[in-house]
Amino acid sequence: MTVGNHLDVDTHKKIGTRRAGSVLRLGASLALAGGMMVSALSGPAFAADAKGTWARPSGSSQIRIAKCGGSLCGKLVWLRDKGKKDEKNPDASKRGRSLLGVQTVYGMKPSGDDVWKGKVYNAEDGKTYTGKMELVGPNKLKLSGCVLGGLICKGETWNRVN
Repeated sequence: MTVGNHLDVDTHKKIGTRRAGSVLRLGASLALAGGMMVSALSGPAFAADAKGTWARPSGSSQIRIAKCGGSLCGKLVWLRDKGKKDEKNPDASKRGRSLLGVQTVYGMKPSGDDVWKGKVYNAEDGKTYTGKMELVGPNKLKLSGCVLGGLICKGETWNRVN
């Protein structure tokens, strides 16, 4: 109740409690918004899904990455030169086969956030290398082949087809 321009003690306590609750809610809202901004600014967080079909930058081929057991593997699913053979394969019995359908990415297992390690077959030279895949964007996958325990690597970034 009011007496002149003054509030009685009970009314003052009620207003103070409401005001304190509002301040707490405002503080919680600001903390949540701040946390969301920090999360958004702290770097990309991708779906960690490298599965899908990827095109090489040259446009010469497309590779489908899919689950195979407990890892990821990839095989050639489209070639610009449909008649291209696996001519450089170290196994002479495979040199006459079409490259279409050949597995080129083997046993890629998680090795950190958006990173997998395994093996990569390079049909251009017929060699298999230690490989690394890294999702560098939701539609960009960097694939590297390495020698000498990872001291020398060569790679390219593929673009997601679907």
